[in-house]
Amino acid sequence: MGWRSALAARWESVLSDLRRHDSALYRRAFRAGVMYGPDAFVRLSPMVFGLAFGAALHDVREHVMETHRRALGPRPKHVELADAAGVFMNFACSMADAFAVAEGRKHLLIAERKHDEHFTQALNEGRGVIAATAHTGGWQVAGALVKKHHPDADMVIVMNRERDERAQRIQDAARDQAGIRILHVGRDPLDAMPVLAHLRKGGVVAVQIDRIPNGMRRRKVQFFGQPWAVPEGPLLLSALSGAPIVPSFTRRLGYLSYDIFSHPPVRIARKPKDPDLDAAAQALADAMADFVRTNPTQWFHFDMESRRGGA
Repeated sequence: MGWRSALAARWESVLSDLRRHDSALYRRAFRAGVMYGPDAFVRLSPMVFGLAFGAALHDVREHVMETHRRALGPRPKHVELADAAGVFMNFACSMADAFAVAEGRKHLLIAERKHDEHFTQALNEGRGVIAATAHTGGWQVAGALVKKHHPDADMVIVMNRERDERAQRIQDAARDQAGIRILHVGRDPLDAMPVLAHLRKGGVVAVQIDRIPNGMRRRKVQFFGQPWAVPEGPLLLSALSGAPIVPSFTRRLGYLSYDIFSHPPVRIARKPKDPDLDAAAQALADAMADFVRTNPTQWFHFDMESRRGGA
């Protein structure tokens, strides 16, 4: 390959990274800003970068506004645009906060716990807890938040493998520095074995229910009155382990400041029938819908692949 071809290939790779919110390029930029920028820059610049990101990616911005229309109905255009801008700013700020925690500012992290009795009750049962969460403001630091208020909780976060392995390595290194334990899963059923073992030891497993990779089993639900789907894995883990599922969602309030909302536990019998699994899946979807409807700028639903009809 000649130098022109190599340069063209490199340039195309950079352009591809610029078009993706989850690229390694953005992760490196956030980490560098947190590591080397002054305090004011770390606190304020992510909002500017978030606005620029939302302005540049027209298709993603339109997707966010369409999601808001499903949740809240049609609203004036300027309100839709303002809320879409809020999503991108909260996303960038949450990403910067995650790197700030990794770079030694975990002691500044605070959270107001809403209905924490639901999580505490489930934890005290001693059968493990499945925290059903989503890509909302602060999900990157949720493990550190829980550990701060429940120091005896042995928590791991189960995540799908990312599209960009380079970005995953950067983010995993930051989580490791922050003391946040991650288990990556994919299509291999054996990926779930360490998760089940952790629950049976009374541990806490956080799982995200708002994205499902192709090929992963799912349950059809209604979400904002339209067909949707949630992953079946957390439901089966609950049935196998006896661990209750506690829907829990985080909301960013400011620099390293968050709310955690916990809902009543969802319980599944050891040998559930399809209607039992369907009811539990709908309960999780309803809890997430309640949070998104109240906090539309806190849900980072950038995935352009629709899951209507469970597809």
